[in-house]
Amino acid sequence: MRIALVAGIAAVSLSACIPGAQEPDSTPSPSPSPTIVAQALPTPAPTPTPTPTPVGPTTFLFSGELTQGGWIRGQAPAGTVSARLGEQALVLDEAGMFFAAFDRDAASQTSLVATLADGRTISSPVAVSPREWNIERVNVARRSGGPSASFMERRRPELAQINAARRVNADSDGWQQDFIWPVKGRISGRFGSQRIYRGEPGSYHSGIDIATGESGTPFVAPADGVVVLATQTPFSLEGYLLIIDHGQGLNSAFLHCSRIAVQTGDVVRQGQYVGNIGSTGRATGPHLHWGLKWRDARLDPLLFTGPMD
Repeated sequence: MRIALVAGIAAVSLSACIPGAQEPDSTPSPSPSPTIVAQALPTPAPTPTPTPTPVGPTTFLFSGELTQGGWIRGQAPAGTVSARLGEQALVLDEAGMFFAAFDRDAASQTSLVATLADGRTISSPVAVSPREWNIERVNVARRSGGPSASFMERRRPELAQINAARRVNADSDGWQQDFIWPVKGRISGRFGSQRIYRGEPGSYHSGIDIATGESGTPFVAPADGVVVLATQTPFSLEGYLLIIDHGQGLNSAFLHCSRIAVQTGDVVRQGQYVGNIGSTGRATGPHLHWGLKWRDARLDPLLFTGPMD
């Protein structure tokens, strides 16, 4: 036990006495750097953005002339993605506003139907009042045989142009306006009037005739629109024909003109001069035939303007 102690002392002394010898470094060795482990924090689930509540009515809102040959303007329920009147699809603007109308022979009951974004449907019944038409019964047989082949050879291209013009669906807000009379004069033919030949009905009058007593009287656009047809030569029945698209499938046709002052593609404004009255085509005298159509429905211009002042 003593020997071990002396040897230990000797060893220490010897180290201290040897020239150049260094004492052992007594500075503690640095501890190794701790290893940092990054642990991924759980990502919180994204908060779902709430679906905005559609702004607008909960059912159809509409007003107008709810009668045969009449019309309505309205707004579809909020969230509507498609709508129809009966089986006829409606065009909705950004606010859900629409135009629709009723043919001269429309049934007394139909419905507005909306399909919502969530798949639900909303239906609103629409009552269409009947009208008494000016019916003339004559004791003669209706002309038989139909049009000749030579006439139809000329007529088919004319009908193709008319049908193509009415399919344009121009971008116009004229349908929203209160219509004005294109010209003022004597109403010589009323919408819906018809002859019955020994029990067989003939075609009814599809527009309103306005006579001013002379050819060349200027007429104006009843509402804003886009010219979709301005014939360069007179058609066999209509003569010089002008069609203005007021948007939403509603268009005006002006027949028997002596002159058309606008061209296809022109944008016209309500009250703008667009042509002159004449007697071209199949006409018995100078007058303006003004017809209105929505899709395939023929409408009464008098229900758009009210009585002539």
